[in-house]
Amino acid sequence: MSDITNHPYTAAGRGLPGAPMTAIRTERVTFSAGGVDLVGDLRLPDLPGPAPAVALTGPFTGVKEQVTGLYAERLARAGLVTLAFDHRGFGESGGRRGHEDGEGKLADLRSAVSLLGGRPEVAPGRIGLVGVCLGGGYAVRAAASDPRVRAVAGIAGAYNSPVWFAERMGVDAYRGALGGFLDRYDELLPAVAPGDGEAAMPGAEPYAYYGTSRSASPHWVNEVTRGSLHSLMTLDALGAAPLLAATPLLVVHGRADAYCAPELAAELADRSPGKKEVIWLDCREHIDLYDVEPYVTQAADATAAFLHDHL
Repeated sequence: MSDITNHPYTAAGRGLPGAPMTAIRTERVTFSAGGVDLVGDLRLPDLPGPAPAVALTGPFTGVKEQVTGLYAERLARAGLVTLAFDHRGFGESGGRRGHEDGEGKLADLRSAVSLLGGRPEVAPGRIGLVGVCLGGGYAVRAAASDPRVRAVAGIAGAYNSPVWFAERMGVDAYRGALGGFLDRYDELLPAVAPGDGEAAMPGAEPYAYYGTSRSASPHWVNEVTRGSLHSLMTLDALGAAPLLAATPLLVVHGRADAYCAPELAAELADRSPGKKEVIWLDCREHIDLYDVEPYVTQAADATAAFLHDHL
């Protein structure tokens, strides 16, 4: 792990261990992407001039009051303008309810970058993306295709690869799974469920976050389309890695992660030809990087330092 403890943009580096660094104000914003209305929280640090900025994209089914909101707050207090917003279909934004629209989410991120680029509080040309969990894959894809994005960071990222899935499942099993999702494309199922209940995100770990008060938000709904799983299984984030030659990349990942493979995080960094940094944290679970200390502080401090260096 890189030594980020005494970086000047971290609390410890400024002699303020555990203390907020910068006062911020939060502004509710609305914007649109391809005719879909989106809602977000823009956090503005109290600084004497324009600052670098990032848009955040988060976990599958997540909304802005959850993981992205937490990291947006931390990064704003480290001197970055941040935008945490609800992607189409989720939270307060418009679009088809509970449906993972991969291309639509990339359009959302392009519009988020445009919003930041039009704000006087944002330093011209200093915009990046931060993705957590599934958002890590979308952030990489968006950065690879949008030259306005100057740097990208993934935290516990899901760098999905259809080829990787097919190799491990077997091609017939992979295609069979896709066919099953297509056959019941519009059907809703729970995002999480207790015990062995059927869910889009099965198992005790997702339920420990989304099924409890840890993720409390009035705008999160425990349902998603089966077609959303087809979107996840066909999203190719890893394939975007070679296109990051001009885009600095930060990968922050837990050494143990049963939901977003550390192997894919390492492969993303290996395939990225540009400037890059990889930080491995001693997490016990994937969701440790959602809200558990000291991991969130380690990830947020590393990300803030990286973005100040590269934006």
